[in-house]
Amino acid sequence: MKTLIMVRHGKSSWDYSVSDRDRPLQERGVNDALLVSSKFHSSAQKVDAVFSSPANRALHTCMIFVRQLQIPLSFVELTNELYDFSGESVLDFISNLDDSLDSVMIFGHNHAFTHVANSLGNTYIDNVSTSGLVHLNFAVDNWNLVEKGITKQTIFPKELR
Repeated sequence: MKTLIMVRHGKSSWDYSVSDRDRPLQERGVNDALLVSSKFHSSAQKVDAVFSSPANRALHTCMIFVRQLQIPLSFVELTNELYDFSGESVLDFISNLDDSLDSVMIFGHNHAFTHVANSLGNTYIDNVSTSGLVHLNFAVDNWNLVEKGITKQTIFPKELR
């Protein structure tokens, strides 16, 4: 079985004159990421590898989760394929994951993550909110065979406030 845990970056700030990749999190983004990661931590899901978009807001969200879940930094890798907004690059990334990895956590962006959650999961999600987590399971042994899976869990900040 393969497990995919997708987390959309936290709420970002538009208060700075920086490039899209350099946009930071707002305080709410930090707080929401702490809330969601804390809730997810209680489910004690094993994670074999973590991949993040190189965008500042995604990487900062990733680091909050990694600390909360006590995942070694050596498990974290940045990949430009997750700096995607349509979902096509994310889907390609998933299908090319190493089959020795059973449970993978990825950090990225919308509309890509909503598209992927609805393409691969069995529960329709109108919008993966900022700091939102979608946990999918697939009854396959190879990532390139991932098609339709089970939406095991969603955690959105508004449910926790």
